[in-house]
Amino acid sequence: MQSRLRLAVVPGVSSVLPRDRLVSADTAARSVRSGQNVFVGTGCAEPSGLVRALETLRPGPEDIELLSVFPVGGFDPAPGARHHRNRFFIAGGERGTASAAMIDYVPISLDEVAALVAEGRLTVDVAMVQVTPPDARGYASLGIGVDLAPAVLAMAKRVIVEVNPAMPRTHGDSLIHLGRVDMLVETDRPLGEFVHPPGDETMTRIATYVAAIIEDGSTLQIGMGALPNQVLSLLGTRRDLGIHTDLLTDGVIDLLQAGAVTGRRKGLFPERIVASYCLGTRRLYDLVNDNPLFCFLPIEQVCAPEALARMGLLVSITEARAIDLAGQVCVDHLTGTFAGGPATQAAFLHAAARSPGGKPIICMRATAADGTSRIKPALEEGDTVGIARADVHYVVTEFGIAHLCGRSVSERALALIGVAHPDHRAALLEAAKQRGLVDSRQTLPSRRAYAVQDERRVRLKNGRETLLRPARPIDAPALRALFHQLSATDTYLRFGQPIRSLPYATMQALCNVNEETDIAFVATVGPREHETVIGSACYFLNPATKLAEAAFMVAPDWQGTGLGSALQQRLREHAIGQGVLGFIAETLPQNERMLRLAKSAPGRTKVEYDDEGVRVTTWFSEQHAQGG
Repeated sequence: MQSRLRLAVVPGVSSVLPRDRLVSADTAARSVRSGQNVFVGTGCAEPSGLVRALETLRPGPEDIELLSVFPVGGFDPAPGARHHRNRFFIAGGERGTASAAMIDYVPISLDEVAALVAEGRLTVDVAMVQVTPPDARGYASLGIGVDLAPAVLAMAKRVIVEVNPAMPRTHGDSLIHLGRVDMLVETDRPLGEFVHPPGDETMTRIATYVAAIIEDGSTLQIGMGALPNQVLSLLGTRRDLGIHTDLLTDGVIDLLQAGAVTGRRKGLFPERIVASYCLGTRRLYDLVNDNPLFCFLPIEQVCAPEALARMGLLVSITEARAIDLAGQVCVDHLTGTFAGGPATQAAFLHAAARSPGGKPIICMRATAADGTSRIKPALEEGDTVGIARADVHYVVTEFGIAHLCGRSVSERALALIGVAHPDHRAALLEAAKQRGLVDSRQTLPSRRAYAVQDERRVRLKNGRETLLRPARPIDAPALRALFHQLSATDTYLRFGQPIRSLPYATMQALCNVNEETDIAFVATVGPREHETVIGSACYFLNPATKLAEAAFMVAPDWQGTGLGSALQQRLREHAIGQGVLGFIAETLPQNERMLRLAKSAPGRTKVEYDDEGVRVTTWFSEQHAQGG
């Protein structure tokens, strides 16, 4: 994760503090003894003055363990540093340091750390956190850094707080009484600010795909990383979104201002935004300050299974480093280098997978900086599995969406190859064949990204809504199932011969097309997670004449609903956009339904009969008809 640190101007300290415990940062740092474990507040809530005093103290304690999620203000090890650092997450700029063993990475879900502290398996001798000035009753707020702090403060042998009026006072379970504090250090340092870099074209494409599958009324958890946060910028038109997340970023501000976030449909804490800590700017800090809309809770409460179980339409978005064709995801250790961490993603992805209508989403760039594929036949040595394949439902790259839940190993492999970079698809397909994951006859003629912009939702005569979308190779089993719904008469009329099964080549022609001269669409009903294909439409272009042969297949229960006309109109719209002049439909004379459909299309129609059947040619315009 890349970040940019900047400082904001804030008012000076104005508070009455207990003078007997009010000390300088240097004095507080000198109270730390050699060999002690020191917990440091998370991210933008880091008590940077205390940490810097401890780092620069000469002479100072030796063999200190600094425990933290990750710093934003930065206490990166300098040459000759005497302190060891244990991190629960490795930020972008620290990866080289971590791999050199100057930072010891703890690969654990953040929601499990509280239990380690409570059980004494993780000892905290000194806790250093940043808080607001206390109120009249002596209560200070942990502000934007609640997360692990309550669990640590309950067990720490000594508590040192940095009191800063720049820290927002937050609602929820965020208070600490000064009676629990051993030393206080006064500061007026501006809070560190975390700014995600602007999204590039690839990031925007990925975010567009992710946004397309997020419904109104969803409750969002946004993981660390620029990609998940880019998604927030595209959800301004949604309604009644909720937020229940470990991490809160600036992206929520624009969603609130757009009216997209109301929380009315949340199963827990309705009409409130639940978070555990912030990584953002002063704009966000001012918004959460003394704002009862926001509820800040300890990380183990935010991620509690019993809480998440009450969330319908829970969406969890995680940025990954790599994935193999089985669906195993690497999130924190890529080719021998530490990068990121599990944070709370395991808990949220698991919950989203079991939430009614929930969506666990993995997003990533299809290629690494050196051009190698992040989608691999198998994870390599140095790639650790952070998310098991059973918990992976959606995988999104700049080339489309792969839905893996309930898919066979063959379907999973094809879906993932389909969202890989086109330059790597042939090698991945060959590797999948060698491993016996896909049929040896399988081909992938298309080199394009999934055309989400070509999706259309249509209301049929029976009042039901269907999604007309581009077909994909993994639709083959669904098309086989559609075929077997047809009667013997239907199959004879559709294919011109009495067949009892769908030949492999024919099935591939209905969904595995090159998307240049051969185009295929399917009509589906139901949620994307377990949609049903109820219709198929395709056309095959003759480049010489610029006329395309069109064919359709509609499930018996959906015939007479206008689905055939909807599919024909969608094909026509697409074909005109590609410069196609018209359609040719070849059928048997007794196929009255197909003849009516072909003749009903807008444009000039010519009907020809011969010994083999009927040929209906429809030109899209009079000019094209005259040219033909």
